[in-house]
Amino acid sequence: MKVLVVADAYPPEIRSASDLMSELAEELNARGHQVSVLTSYPAYNLAHDSLGKHFDECMNEGGITVIRVRTLPHHKVNYLVRGVAQITMPYLFLRTLQKYQKGRFDIVLVYSPPLTLAKIGRVLKRSQKSRFILNVQDIFPQNAIDLGALNNPAIIAFFEKMEKKAYDSADVIAVHSEGNRRFLIANKKIQDTEKLRVLHNWIDVDSISSSTHETDYRKRYGLVGKFIYLFAGVVGPSQGLDIIIDIAQQAAVHKDIVFLIVGDGMERQRLEKQTVSKGLKNVVFRPFIPKKEYVSLVRSVDVGIVSLTSKNKTPVVPGKILGYMAGSKPVLAFLNKESDGNDLIKTARCGVSELSDSSVDRLVEVTLDLYRRRTELEQIGKNGHDYVAKMFSKKMCIDKLETFFSD
Repeated sequence: MKVLVVADAYPPEIRSASDLMSELAEELNARGHQVSVLTSYPAYNLAHDSLGKHFDECMNEGGITVIRVRTLPHHKVNYLVRGVAQITMPYLFLRTLQKYQKGRFDIVLVYSPPLTLAKIGRVLKRSQKSRFILNVQDIFPQNAIDLGALNNPAIIAFFEKMEKKAYDSADVIAVHSEGNRRFLIANKKIQDTEKLRVLHNWIDVDSISSSTHETDYRKRYGLVGKFIYLFAGVVGPSQGLDIIIDIAQQAAVHKDIVFLIVGDGMERQRLEKQTVSKGLKNVVFRPFIPKKEYVSLVRSVDVGIVSLTSKNKTPVVPGKILGYMAGSKPVLAFLNKESDGNDLIKTARCGVSELSDSSVDRLVEVTLDLYRRRTELEQIGKNGHDYVAKMFSKKMCIDKLETFFSD
């Protein structure tokens, strides 16, 4: 089948959407599908080796046609600028697609956020009779309302109308957890619930387990002899990483503990200033690293941190949880009570999950609990690896996705 994957992020950008969509495109290509990717030009979350690199608008990458579109700034900008950029994005994408498209697409798979890209699926379904699959990761605009990014009733109504159009026009709506499915049904977001399916985000466990690329990040970052808690990823408002600064301040008496934050985002500069103002020596910031280095980074630390502010009210499961599990590292999660990540960690017995609105004293207590259980960490990490290999393998999840192509 001819498949078009639509997403605002794709390699070399470093983010969970980029990883998922590139792995999906590569796997579908390997299975004999003719795959094209429509995405934005790489400008954010780039590792050092990708900075300044030129990409043609249309490139063949391992048999996959990748069309990259220059858009308005849509990351690391204020909400107004981001909103305008996301509203204009589908029009820019469609205009560029027309220059390179040859024949009709059988399947159009759109990754949301941003929800605005659903317009591409709707247009191609109407004009080409393509089957439109909408992969919903964040429930928008609800998550933006929860975070305080949207509070104008007229703008909220505008995006809710867009949301309804997206859900009504999609042939299949895939969400990444059972909690997300229940949320959409309970809030009457979808009229035809038969089109609503659970498709877990996957992790390429085999690739991670077999990786031979080794960099000693303890040595590179000057952290030899330290007990390292790692947060790797986007440093934005949704993550609520003030938690780490608060914990680090109380945990400073343990001289061998360090909190390593690898990534970038809207909140990084503010958090760095806060760290300096408090005189904290146990919080270390480093830039994004290439995807191929991620396994080495995870192998170099003791515990992986996942965080979502309690302002989130939807059942989102951060993709970082699966990454740490696949890397056999215990997970320390600070999550909103609605997140399905809480049950996942408990079921897999792969770490500790605490509500992110708990008292700082409680957050410090659970953090130090893993530090004191150092002799158990290897087994806890193994629990996570074994569970994710069984329940979230790339093959299993994409096998399920392929059934959406025809039913």
